[in-house]
Amino acid sequence: MSTASNQGSRCKQGETLCEIRVYKQEVIIVPLLLLVTFLVTLVFILLLHFCPEKVKRVRSNANSTSRRMLHGIDAPAGINVLEHESITLDLPATYSTFQPPNSYINKKLSTGASTPTFPANPPQLSFPPIVQPRELPRQRLPESFNLVSPLPASFSPRSDSSVSLYRARMENRNVVLRVLNDSADATERHNFLGFASFLAQLGPHPFLPELLGVVSLRAPLITVVEELENTDLLSYLWKCRQNNVDPPCEMTERRVLTMAKQVASALEFLHSKDLLHGNIRARSVLVSKELTAKLWGLHGVYNRKNQKSTQKDDPSMKKWQAPELLIGKPATPSSDVWSFGVFLYEMATLGDAPFAEIPVTELLQFHQRGKNLKKPSNCSNTLYALIKSCCQWKDQDRAPLAEVSRKLVSAERSASDKVIKATGVVHVEQYLQDAGYGETSSYTVF
Repeated sequence: MSTASNQGSRCKQGETLCEIRVYKQEVIIVPLLLLVTFLVTLVFILLLHFCPEKVKRVRSNANSTSRRMLHGIDAPAGINVLEHESITLDLPATYSTFQPPNSYINKKLSTGASTPTFPANPPQLSFPPIVQPRELPRQRLPESFNLVSPLPASFSPRSDSSVSLYRARMENRNVVLRVLNDSADATERHNFLGFASFLAQLGPHPFLPELLGVVSLRAPLITVVEELENTDLLSYLWKCRQNNVDPPCEMTERRVLTMAKQVASALEFLHSKDLLHGNIRARSVLVSKELTAKLWGLHGVYNRKNQKSTQKDDPSMKKWQAPELLIGKPATPSSDVWSFGVFLYEMATLGDAPFAEIPVTELLQFHQRGKNLKKPSNCSNTLYALIKSCCQWKDQDRAPLAEVSRKLVSAERSASDKVIKATGVVHVEQYLQDAGYGETSSYTVF
């Protein structure tokens, strides 16, 4: 500064150019740098606000070495509800927690909002527009999912599903991510989002798994559903057969009736919307940590609602199906009541296969002779009477679902708290044979 002062003192009074030349760093360079910094920051903020995808793409290129491979997950011991697949996601080294808007929590998803038609690829395919559930914020994904991790592998028959499932944390709760595989075509992408739309329009119910949101505006497409820690009910019933289980797993008749009452409530909810479930059985029910039963297996409901021409009969469902379905007649609410009676039998036996001694090919003749499910040991007369009232040969003789629900509530009050015991551990291969599963049967529930 002393040199500049000396040079400045040599400038004659009024020589502006001379003074600017002497003090150009303070007068020109520093303000220019500050202006450029401000403009760059402003442009970045605008891009982040209006074009988060471009910012994401730049970050992904800069951090290409941080790419991680996630592996498919399987449920704990028992029939697996999660398909063993693999996907690749661009995930940072750490995850932040997504905080959903308060307006979304415990509120019915709007069905009035419309979204543009999901783009088809190739272009010649066209689909009707779908009502989209709440979209999770694009600029905060996949950072919104915390602790994405696989579950230990156990029993996992493969299926042809294009969806892989993962466990994660979101808003300090366990969730399941239904992720559409990269190989999915336009039809599968539309069906994936269509099913999420169906769940959103269905609305919340205390005994249906809660839909938390979707990622539909960029790949991979993801549906986020609450996780029920005890997975499917059939696996839980098999777990209750084991000794020294931690945490303890004990089924009493009162708990059987409580869970059945919850499933019946969800089924009544579907029937009130003119929807048939068609797949009532223990492995279509999920169990929370607090032992709340929630009815799932809703893909068949969605397919029937949309009259999918590609929908195929599930050969593994035969021993749960009402007689009229075995001869090809259309399903009715009383068909679900029959399956519900078989479901009660599964719970009372801690997961025995129904009609285990009857081959599938002889099942219809067995029903025609007026035969019914045998009374399980440790099953009260009240519970067995409920089973028989559901599994009547003529559909008009079956108890209406509302009456079944009332009887469940009444029986729950006087039910025994004695722990139900079942002899022997279930051998999966023998169970598959007894339950009439084919080699191509799928065990994927979500």
